Amino acid sequence: MSSDIAALGGHTMGTTWSVKLVVPRDRDLHPLHAGIQAQLDRVVAQMSTWEPGSDISRYNRAHSGHWQALPDDFWRVLLAAHAVAERSDGAFDPTVGPLVALWGFGADARHRDPPDAAQVARVAAHCGWQRLQLDAQAQALLQPGGLQLDLSAIAKGYGVDAVSRWLHGQGIEAALVEVGGELHGRGRKPDGQPWRVLVESAPDEDAGSGQSPRVLALDDLAVATSGDRWHRYEHDGVSYSHTLDPRRHAPVARAAAAVTVLHREAMLADAWATALTVMGADQGCAFADAHGLAARFLQRGTEGHVETLSRGFRQQLDAGNA
Repeated sequence: MSSDIAALGGHTMGTTWSVKLVVPRDRDLHPLHAGIQAQLDRVVAQMSTWEPGSDISRYNRAHSGHWQALPDDFWRVLLAAHAVAERSDGAFDPTVGPLVALWGFGADARHRDPPDAAQVARVAAHCGWQRLQLDAQAQALLQPGGLQLDLSAIAKGYGVDAVSRWLHGQGIEAALVEVGGELHGRGRKPDGQPWRVLVESAPDEDAGSGQSPRVLALDDLAVATSGDRWHRYEHDGVSYSHTLDPRRHAPVARAAAAVTVLHREAMLADAWATALTVMGADQGCAFADAHGLAARFLQRGTEGHVETLSRGFRQQLDAGNA
């Protein structure tokens, strides 16, 4: 029986999700839609700081000395977050949620007036990925006192991976999964072509700048984009990005308009996009080259946008155009 591309969609994590999948024409899509939503709902129930009853919210409220056993998905994401924090020397840090809120972003944001140095120092004293203490045997995490986890820079990507794995387990060999702009493509379309996607660019990018559109072929690959194009504000003429530099306890200065990362896992593409945004184009591209990451940096310049590509990203572009 011939197959078609079906399209499903819904809402999750304060954004939307969409899935394109290759299925026989007579396949009932309702169980697939329900299953996809269930995968994403589980991520929300475990890792959303916007949900007071979630596992992460319960951990954040726990008293000092409490060991909290974590469900499998939460544990998997936490291990990945810890590893990226360590490898990036703290450019990625899943414990800076209170600082993000202090600067006026996130679920617990109170205002959008930049805090003073004393406020920053007081909140920063309770942050730091080095304070994470994990018990692998018990799959548990210690609350050392006042530590606040925020996995928003990695959980959305994990949701993409979870959906992609689940669909594969349901016999779906080809699918393009997207959650809030993070994507994973697997398999081939009915015409034998891979899923091709246009790399996100800044909304204020000059269409007449001569910049070539960047198209990626996602053959069991994921892509995630970070940057200041989505959430930022201005105060007294200064622009503040929602991406916080954990090393400075302040928003990233002159954040790139967009940083895109390709990886086998959307979870890691998501996390590394944030880490490289914090590093900036020069340090970030050097880091990407040294660690085999495929990354694209789009910065605002005096005469339009400036693009910087890591070696790995150039190779993926070449492979996608082959």
